[in-house]
Amino acid sequence: MRKAFLRVASNLSRSAKALVAFTVITGCSTAQVVTPAEASSNKYAAIVVDANNGKTLFSSNADAKRYPASLTKMMTLYMMFEAMKTGKMSKNTPIKVSAYAASRPPTKIGFKAGQSIPAEAAVLALITKSANDVAAAVGEHLGGTEARFAQMMTARAKQLGMRSTTFRNASGLPNMEQHSTARDMAVLGMALRQHFPNEFSYFSQRSFVYRGQTINGHNRLLGRVEGVDGIKTGYTNASGFNLVSSVSLDGRQIVAVVMGGNTAASRDAHMRDLIKKNLPKAKRGRVNSNALIAARSSGPIEVAALQLPVAHQAPVPAIRVTATPNIAPAAVIPAASIPTPARNQGSNPQIEDIINRAFGGEEPQQPRMLALAAPAARPAAAALEAVMTPEPRVDLDSNHVAGVDPVTTSSAPTSGGWAIQIGSLPSANQANEMLSKVSSSAGRVLAQATPYTETFQKNGTVFYRARFTGFTSKDAAWNACNALKKQKFGCYAIAN
Repeated sequence: MRKAFLRVASNLSRSAKALVAFTVITGCSTAQVVTPAEASSNKYAAIVVDANNGKTLFSSNADAKRYPASLTKMMTLYMMFEAMKTGKMSKNTPIKVSAYAASRPPTKIGFKAGQSIPAEAAVLALITKSANDVAAAVGEHLGGTEARFAQMMTARAKQLGMRSTTFRNASGLPNMEQHSTARDMAVLGMALRQHFPNEFSYFSQRSFVYRGQTINGHNRLLGRVEGVDGIKTGYTNASGFNLVSSVSLDGRQIVAVVMGGNTAASRDAHMRDLIKKNLPKAKRGRVNSNALIAARSSGPIEVAALQLPVAHQAPVPAIRVTATPNIAPAAVIPAASIPTPARNQGSNPQIEDIINRAFGGEEPQQPRMLALAAPAARPAAAALEAVMTPEPRVDLDSNHVAGVDPVTTSSAPTSGGWAIQIGSLPSANQANEMLSKVSSSAGRVLAQATPYTETFQKNGTVFYRARFTGFTSKDAAWNACNALKKQKFGCYAIAN
């Protein structure tokens, strides 16, 4: 009798443990068991929201900080649609590409400085190609500089209820201070649909054709999953594989977000599963005017479930090298034309190959990492520094940002690049610690500067230079040094 009792008790204990494990996995009554491969990643987050009423149908790490990667371009597009709606930009408005914008790493169209692209073509290039050069050009056109535009993006995001989002550029290229959450990305997806119902149809484009050349998109759920009508993919090494999907079918509408997928295929499979399980739960009918408010207010403000990389760990994305359209060059590029890719415009093929191996933005086959402040020799980065124009420095005016003027015309001029050096140290860790210390203490002085290290040898010993780059003039670099010296940091300016 005693043995029988013990067996029953043991079975009950195992059942209880299984129930607890199931509860931990599901997290709440609205959730299902997520795809194991995705759930095991510390980058993973997901949410499904009923776009008709704002109710959360599924949630996993939805309020944890994540890197948005090219999902950032959804906000860039929101700002463009807003400018079009207010009459400050039309579909044919030419957007000039500066030297800085043209120098952005792939994925890109391949502009030369001084060329331009019409606004509607820019929209399609952002959605399908996820072009980083176009994103930077749009940022400069609407904000004067990309840095100021990122401040405008962040301010608008806060107004939409994206409470845990900060933007630092228009493209989603790696920046350790640029982060968002799955919930915030769902809010943005809903806002795009609600506020710009006509322009939202652009997100259903799987490709677009210009002068007979086809530029294909990365969203493989379009046309393959019934009801999917947008929105955007994204990838960096730090973020994993991201996807926001909008679904409208039989009177039901949902917005679903998957962040931190292990591969593009597993991310897509997980998204299909989320759509299949949660679309039937959505309510039929018209969109409730309070749906957006409900979607953004059903979670905590911020949950730090992921320790974001620090400066010297923040990786640069790597991608599959995709073919760019071969558009014949012309002596004079009209405003309504998309230019020949950089490879066909007399660029250095060796440099181009190095860049394509080191950088990227969408759907990689073999991800690689290049540290932002790599302690070892960086041949790829050295090649990039030789051909890329440094990001223009701008003193951000908080009063301007608070006003969120959606359109400021012109492109920011760029000039020769300068850097400042704050020390030479015997180890990479010490150099990176110095960079982090100066960054945290300097505030706005280094707001637009990029930290990096480089090695040199002296008497057979390797040392690490700790530097900040991105200054557009000698005066800007020396002004930064003078400010740092007042804070007891050693510093001198050097031409890049």
